[in-house]
Amino acid sequence: MGKFVVMIFILVAIVLALLATSNTGTTTISVPWPLNEVYTLSVISLIIISSALGAIAVALIMFVRDTKRMIVTYQFQKKRKREEKLRNLYTKAMNSMLADDNAEARKILEDILKDEPAHTEALMRLGAIAEKANNNDEAHKFYKKALMSAPGDLSALFAMASLSDKLGKWTDAIEYVDEILQRDQGNLGAKLMKRSILEHTANWDELVEVQKNIIKAEQKAGRDVGGEEEALSGYRYEQGKALLDSGQTERAIKVFKGIIKSDDHFVPAYLAKAEAMLKSGNSEDAVSFLENGYRNTLSSLILAKIEDLLIKAGDPSRLISIYRNAMASAPQNQMLRFFLGKLYYRLEMVDDALELLDTGEIPEDFPQWNQLLGELFLRRNNCERAIEEFKKTIDFKKTLRVPYCCSSCGHQEEQWAGRCPECGSWNTFEFKLHGTCKI
Repeated sequence: MGKFVVMIFILVAIVLALLATSNTGTTTISVPWPLNEVYTLSVISLIIISSALGAIAVALIMFVRDTKRMIVTYQFQKKRKREEKLRNLYTKAMNSMLADDNAEARKILEDILKDEPAHTEALMRLGAIAEKANNNDEAHKFYKKALMSAPGDLSALFAMASLSDKLGKWTDAIEYVDEILQRDQGNLGAKLMKRSILEHTANWDELVEVQKNIIKAEQKAGRDVGGEEEALSGYRYEQGKALLDSGQTERAIKVFKGIIKSDDHFVPAYLAKAEAMLKSGNSEDAVSFLENGYRNTLSSLILAKIEDLLIKAGDPSRLISIYRNAMASAPQNQMLRFFLGKLYYRLEMVDDALELLDTGEIPEDFPQWNQLLGELFLRRNNCERAIEEFKKTIDFKKTLRVPYCCSSCGHQEEQWAGRCPECGSWNTFEFKLHGTCKI
């Protein structure tokens, strides 16, 4: 490059020398303020001066350009070295966290913040370490700084929403989740988190709408939505129960009716609708509705509810007829036989109960059957046989009191519920009879 420039300079000098021999004329140049002078120069001198000034100007421009480029390059290299240093430190901190050495990880992350106070990832990791140590105030501080350093960062918003949910600050949690959904309307994770928060606050109306959106998103992704549909029925059931508890009986009945229309085997909706009908004074309609419900579901829970209603109404003959018709349709159903025998016992029809139950074909693992037989034999003063039956019973705490259990997780309760308090499943509570809820 240097030889080329020298060669160009020599060529220019030769050209100027040739021009100087051929152009001996002069010219005048007037220099205005501040000199206000007139100069006489040869033409070739003017050319040389102009060229020199042009060369100086070009040199200055090139110097400024090269200096600027050198400064930018230096700054870029310095930034790269700094970023590489921070990246190496962050990697080292992550390795410490993976090794469950949070103290070392915290020290390294704090070193990163000394060099880069707005390092979002370091702030997020420090928040996670603090949250793991149950230092929730400090975790909130780090997450907040991370969100300030990167407004709208989804991971920071999720962290703030999750921590707020954990602390029971559900209004704040909903605000953070809604901000995520404003930035990303299809974010399924945010919808699922919002569903969880709304469930904590028992905001069933909004929860039902959120669940519908989740189902649409799952369907759009081509996933099976059977479980989500069941959850929707459960949330609508809770919505109806809340309406019923607040005295909005007609609205509650409409909700339960809608549930049954979409899922005619959702037993809690039948029982809840019957309860709503009873509150409206429609006891006869409630019994007829439950009879139809039993034909759809064959649920012993519905039969038990019908039994309670008809006993209170003083119409046991109708109840016996319902049981006998049910047994005619399902002669092998031992539960129906047991419940009819229990009804006979309740009505003091001891001989009918013994004829029905003492068949020599008592199902195994059915202690309630033996308990009932024992009570019946006591009524007939057959103590020997009563003792024999009572010996076969196990864990039967109350006379003819049949507990409930969840067919999903096996949890047991003395009182029926539409939703299992252990696993959160709806429509899974059954009478604990004959191994119903074995897992």
